[in-house]
Amino acid sequence: MASLQIPTPAVPGVDSHGFEFLDTCHRDMAQNLVILQALAASIEADGISAETQKAARQLCVWFNETARDHHQDEEKHVFPPLLTSGDEALVQQVERLIQDHGWLEEDWIEIEPTLSAIADGYQWFEPAEFRHAVEIFRSLYLDHIALEESLAYPKAREQLDALALASMQEEMMQRRTRRSARSESRRS
Repeated sequence: MASLQIPTPAVPGVDSHGFEFLDTCHRDMAQNLVILQALAASIEADGISAETQKAARQLCVWFNETARDHHQDEEKHVFPPLLTSGDEALVQQVERLIQDHGWLEEDWIEIEPTLSAIADGYQWFEPAEFRHAVEIFRSLYLDHIALEESLAYPKAREQLDALALASMQEEMMQRRTRRSARSESRRS
């Protein structure tokens, strides 16, 4: 079984560009999806433990904040130039990615209450149903990431100029700085 230890989010260096933030988030996403799947399997096999409670709490925060910010970054900076590219096939794929964000949000809205219950030590849910919901969520996310990395990101890199990339990076850095400050104040 995979470890339920949530990794510390990777942060691109100062000289990075906005796509490094997005790529880093995809790597973190893949790790968190593995942890979420391991958590669901662990609970189905052994019930809730202190370790699963801690992992559930951290996953809730990550998906509620970082994943949602990531989708916002893509919809604000990556997708718009692709939607106006004039390439009908590309536009269709980008519209699918936007629709995926909606489906992922719906899946998360289904999973999050159970994950919050786990974090609080409650087991009012059916573990097999939770595991199944997690598998669907994970599968959709991995397919979504593959399409972004193989099509949307390369095409956007071609179309965004240095000024747009700098603006994208600055906004992402500011949001992460604010989130980090909020996290620190919650721990205090």
